[in-house]
Amino acid sequence: MRKLALVAALAFGIPSVSHAQDFVPFPGFYIGLGGGATWALGPNCQPGVCGTWTGTGYSVGAKVGYDFLGPRVELEVGYGHLPTNAFLPGTVLSGGGGMLTTMLNAYYDFSPASTISPYIGAGIGAAFIDSNTSLGDTQFAYQAMVGLAWHLSSNFAVGAEIRYTGTPRPGFNFNGQRVTWDNNNISGLIGIAYKFGGPVAMAPAPAPVPGPVAPTFMVFFDWDRSDLSAQALNTIRQAANAFKTKGQARVTATGHADKSGPDQYNMALSLRRANAVKDALVREGVPATAIAVVGRGESMPLVQTADGVREPQNRRVEIVVQ
Repeated sequence: MRKLALVAALAFGIPSVSHAQDFVPFPGFYIGLGGGATWALGPNCQPGVCGTWTGTGYSVGAKVGYDFLGPRVELEVGYGHLPTNAFLPGTVLSGGGGMLTTMLNAYYDFSPASTISPYIGAGIGAAFIDSNTSLGDTQFAYQAMVGLAWHLSSNFAVGAEIRYTGTPRPGFNFNGQRVTWDNNNISGLIGIAYKFGGPVAMAPAPAPVPGPVAPTFMVFFDWDRSDLSAQALNTIRQAANAFKTKGQARVTATGHADKSGPDQYNMALSLRRANAVKDALVREGVPATAIAVVGRGESMPLVQTADGVREPQNRRVEIVVQ
């Protein structure tokens, strides 16, 4: 009997904002590599059949994903291996078992704008299990993860993760007998990830010149939300029409937040609001390449308030067509 380790590739692709100037969050695609040690969650004995796990196994893998600044999703492929002993009537088998997995994972990062970000996640997929000499047993696979990501810059992150993995009972045929076992493992993993692209920097303001004032539109949001109301969509439609009448123009969507939350969280929230407005402008026919997205957090309130005060006019995105 062969006991195996479910694979796990540690996934960290989240940028962050901190006291260092090069930590700026932005949504985007990322890739990563990771691996570590795996241990089985105890032996499984049946009448005449018993399996024991003789040491520490390993898990390695790779992934590609997309980070939404908070939630993120990824596709992960990897391989795990664990040394085993199996005792059958009159026979002892020693060696190891392995498994190739393809998993779809979903994560939630609790502090996407922080240097160190805790997260949780879960995944499902397929496991191709090594039964003696071939990958002959295919099983549904599931896993749960908890970890910490440390953001070295806006593009690179490393971290550590604890992962539980399992499948329904796999097995193989030996001397006409079907041998099955419990397949549940826990892994300690480390990894590194790289996110493509970068935060959008606000261009220096041009010197004032005579001429018409650039049209400006204001979109407001509910507290701690980035979804668009019907009134907001109507304002965005007006901004898109203003862009179309100009022929050649640039649009800047600048997100803001009130002072009712932490600075780093409000910076990420203002970016989500600005990106939501950008997506709506694109749906109204404005080219994505003509839109710049900027997040200001709580640094530029429309109405001055004390820290911690919820102010509706400060939860906004300003759209400038110029």
